[in-house]
Parts: sequence; C-alpha cells; structure tokens
Amino acid sequence: MSAIPSTHPLDRPIWSALTTRQRDLAEGGPDARRFPVAIAPFADMVDMSSKSFAALGAMLSGPEIAVLFTPDPVTVPPQFKLLLAETGEQMVGAAAESSPPGVEIVRLGAADVPAMMALVELTKPGPFGARTLELGTFLGIRVGGELVAMTGERMKPGNYTEMTAVCVHPDHRGRGYAQALLSAVSRQIVARGEIPFLHVFTNNHSAIALYRRQGMDIRRSLHITVLQKQG
Repeated sequence: MSAIPSTHPLDRPIWSALTTRQRDLAEGGPDARRFPVAIAPFADMVDMSSKSFAALGAMLSGPEIAVLFTPDPVTVPPQFKLLLAETGEQMVGAAAESSPPGVEIVRLGAADVPAMMALVELTKPGPFGARTLELGTFLGIRVGGELVAMTGERMKPGNYTEMTAVCVHPDHRGRGYAQALLSAVSRQIVARGEIPFLHVFTNNHSAIALYRRQGMDIRRSLHITVLQKQG
C-alpha cells in the first residue's frame, strides 16, 4: 500500500512532527513512530498497511497505548483493542491579546512538574506525562503559591506549534486565566515565526467557543483513535 497522501503538515500532525522538527524525539522507524511514553502517547504510521500496524504493535508493551490523529477513520486490525474513536477539531490562529490586571504569568520548569501533573489530574485536559515539559515552553499562573492554571507547547509539525494542556483549577475559573495563557503562549510562537494551532474534541463546545472568541478558526476535523495491543 502506498503512503497516505498529505498535502499539509497538519493533516497528519503527529507523523509530521515526528519526521520534522521533533524527529530527534521519535522512537520507531520508517513504518511507525511515536513519542517516548513519558512524553506523550502519540504515534502514527507511514500508511495503514498491515506492515505499518505490525511496526506500531512492536513498539507497544503491556498497558501502553497509541493515540493517533488521522484525517480518515482508522480500521483497527485484530491484534489491537480499540479504546476510543472520536473526532476532534483542529483550530489555527494566534489567540487574541488578553492580560487580566494583577495576573503574573511565569515560566514553568522541571521543579514544577509534580504541581503540573496534579493540575492535569484534576482538570483532565489531555495526555500529560513526566517529560511532556520537554516538548516546549509551559507557562502558568500561581495564586497563593499554588499552580492554578497552565498552558504550553506540544507537537511541532512543519512550521506549526501546537498549544496544549489548557487547564484552570475549578476554584479559579471565570477570571480570564485560560485566555491570558493562550495569548501568552501564542505570542511566543508567533515571535519565532511559527503558526499556533490546537486540538479540541468536537463535543467540547464550550472550549471551541472560547477558542473562537480568542480569534482561532477551525481548520478541519480529525479522527482521534486510541489503541492498545490485545492481551
């Protein structure tokens, strides 16, 4: 089977990232690649052939999962268990300027990882591991010394950089923290000559509305598939 045609790096953002700017992080080979498990569960294949699925399966062990973002639905072969099949919206654009008064945005580092993981566990914005911080700059807001909001960078396909982990502690919502962080992260991406984008589940209407208000537009829908090796 020939490789899946891709006319744009965002049509297959995981494969694009792992074969361009983040290829040094990639595990695998010409048929299938993934990020290290401690960074992110994202993986993709050069095509949907049985050879490529075999290469993907060879990288997975035990309970490890592979999260795919693809333009078309994935037909899952029998050696895999399908854990999730949803659609997501891919949104592109720099977030509008937003600077709530009295809010200090700080850069997060390795010492902040336990607090970042605790916030992610509470708010469930998506996959976040012990080494996700290595993918790019993460910014946060603290209140009384506690990390209550954060956003950062994740996949970097071509000249695009994904904004991710947009999360705010439930006790601190409605104060403009998410908008302020999106604005700050997108500014730093644009300053490097790159284009910001993000992914959001299609059924997350409130988040999509927030991103639209921030000036971002839906580029296309993608299929989000989560696989695990059988038995």
